[in-house]
Amino acid sequence: ARSPTLQTVLMVEKHIKQHSGAYKKTGLFNNLPRKVMWQTFQVIIEYLESIHKIAYDADDYIVYIWNPALFEKYRNRKDLEWKTE
Repeated sequence: ARSPTLQTVLMVEKHIKQHSGAYKKTGLFNNLPRKVMWQTFQVIIEYLESIHKIAYDADDYIVYIWNPALFEKYRNRKDLEWKTE
């Protein structure tokens, strides 16, 4: 597997955020602002899924789900437990 640079990860994340729900995985890959190798793209998608920034809707379109404002609102609540895998 290819190791993406931080710049590449951020570029893909920004593109997903701007076009949330517009592309399936292959469509997103083909419409990135810069070309990325498929293996590198796969690593980035898996990473963004693992940190819960993206998800797939019922039709397999990639949707950006990260909400920093909501996270900040609940981050310091003592009655909530953060689970990591």
